[in-house]
Amino acid sequence: MDTEASPFESSEMVASFLASTPLLNEAWKLCSVANTAAAAPYGGFVTHQIGDVGYFAFSSNVTMTSSLSSPSSSSSSSSEEEYSRRSRNLVALGSAGHGFFSPLTNNNGEEEAVMVHAGLLNLFLGCFQSVQNQMVEVTKNSKSIVITGHSIGGTTASLCALWLLSYLQSVSPSRSVLCITFGSPLLGNESLSRAILRERWGGNFCHVVSKHDIMPRLLFAPLASYTTQLHLLMQHWTAPQFGNLGVQLGDEAKAELFLFVAAHLQVASEAGEERATSSYCPFGNYLFCSQEGAICVDNAASVIKMMYLTFTAGNPSSCIEDHLKYGEYVGKFCSQFLNKRSFMQGELPQSSWDAGVALALQSLGISGQESASEPAKECLKIARRLGRTPNLKCADLAVRLSRITPYRAEIEWYKGSCDKSDEKLGYYDAFRQRGFSKMGHRVNMNRHKLAAFWNGVIEMLDKNELPHNFHRRAKWVNASQFYMLLVEPLEIAEYYRSNMHLVKGHYLKHGRERRFEIFDRWWREKRVNEEENRKRIKFAGLTQDSCFWAKVEEARECVANVRSESDARKQALLWDSINNFDMYAARLVERKEVSEDVVAKNSSYKKLLEELTELRSAVHSFWTVTQFPSLRGATQFPSLRGGEVVP
Repeated sequence: MDTEASPFESSEMVASFLASTPLLNEAWKLCSVANTAAAAPYGGFVTHQIGDVGYFAFSSNVTMTSSLSSPSSSSSSSSEEEYSRRSRNLVALGSAGHGFFSPLTNNNGEEEAVMVHAGLLNLFLGCFQSVQNQMVEVTKNSKSIVITGHSIGGTTASLCALWLLSYLQSVSPSRSVLCITFGSPLLGNESLSRAILRERWGGNFCHVVSKHDIMPRLLFAPLASYTTQLHLLMQHWTAPQFGNLGVQLGDEAKAELFLFVAAHLQVASEAGEERATSSYCPFGNYLFCSQEGAICVDNAASVIKMMYLTFTAGNPSSCIEDHLKYGEYVGKFCSQFLNKRSFMQGELPQSSWDAGVALALQSLGISGQESASEPAKECLKIARRLGRTPNLKCADLAVRLSRITPYRAEIEWYKGSCDKSDEKLGYYDAFRQRGFSKMGHRVNMNRHKLAAFWNGVIEMLDKNELPHNFHRRAKWVNASQFYMLLVEPLEIAEYYRSNMHLVKGHYLKHGRERRFEIFDRWWREKRVNEEENRKRIKFAGLTQDSCFWAKVEEARECVANVRSESDARKQALLWDSINNFDMYAARLVERKEVSEDVVAKNSSYKKLLEELTELRSAVHSFWTVTQFPSLRGATQFPSLRGGEVVP
């Protein structure tokens, strides 16, 4: 076995953490309380406080609406894939989510839209106002938030957790959020799963799934193909009613239901990573539990495979009965964690990897002699982190960072030489106005090389190949911040030098690369609890706002436009933008949070100030002559506020 592999790395830690703390037990207890509530159109929830941990449990006892049924077969569709989405009742989260999940939906058109089940989203949106108000109260007294739910209440809990994570990202990113679901149906497509990984939120979700429960596997079967039995099942999602379904369905109907779901689940498990993007896809950690124990998996392909193997090991009756046994499974899982586990009869494993696999299969009640044993072993191999462990990959990344240091050093040298040049242009303007100099070409090549490195870092993060706390490690936060402050002015200079602003629009809204937005967020999170910097006694080595020059370019355009604008309202808006930037820039200069190139004699910023002074003088003179003839020859002129003259 490759010694650099790390089986069950993050998911094992999640499982151990939950089993060794009261979180899992407390979550299930609160789910049971929530499920006793009377059915409501959009469900209900209960809250509970234990120390500094706030619990929020959603009820599974809801009145289902027509939005959960499949679309009419007569509805037209522009494509086969679009019909697949409609038949599975998927809607785009960006357009249907009312902006509550913006971090997940900002994919810049790079992949298929993030989509979720329309009916499940409607259930959450229907109770959102009351949830939001109550959540604000819970967060006031809590350092950690646990959101939980059983059955359909679990999907509502997942949506609530995604909303809260999106909200806290800009308000209080240091507050921890954990979502625990029990027997919850799938929520969205593969793009949702990738978006959650991209935001580093996978570790915030743990979905507890019993060995044979049909509910978490149900949506693998297309809604458009549902039989009468499946439609009956849709009407009995809630826990109090679900047990009655076993009585209402005869043995033949149960078998048909079981085989129908198993067949579609098999197709999904065999597709692996090549499954259709319009299909449902798991996200987060999945804790598979049985009478013998539990195992936690976080790889989507492995989760689907494990769902199939454990489900088909059951029977038509157990797939319905198992949905109501989570209290029993949770209690056994937590108690068995404290007991030593010995190997079943047979040969002892030859390696620690084989021993881990054997114990994992034993926890699911799968013996080495069963037909499912070998496929399950292969499934666990998929679950193993591909290649090196995240920590070793991070170490490799540090080596690669040291190798690109010379590129960064050359750019630093170039900046120093520009700032000291007799042309007095400064770093930004010298690069923007560069001709065909050898040094300018070399710096531009270095800019591309550094961009390739940092884009590679972001790609590894998106694929979940780096440690979960990578974006909080000081080494990488500081390195990315220095890179951004040094190189983004060059990116802005090249953007305006090549007139991309005339094609796409200004840099801040239409040209900024995603990596810079991510690095900005890392730095903000790092500084949440830090004190403000001490007052500087000299100009900063690098301007502390990496987008300063983009704002200068926009301000210069506003100055040019205000000269020709005849509409008073639009002119007032332009003056507002100009004056706001003027005050902002003056404050940065006063605090010496800008580099010397900003105040260079011939820099764009200095030219902007000259243009602005000239424009204000012209406007003051005009208004003095036409509106205030008594002030002719005066040394004090009216001041401007938003384009209006104030005597």
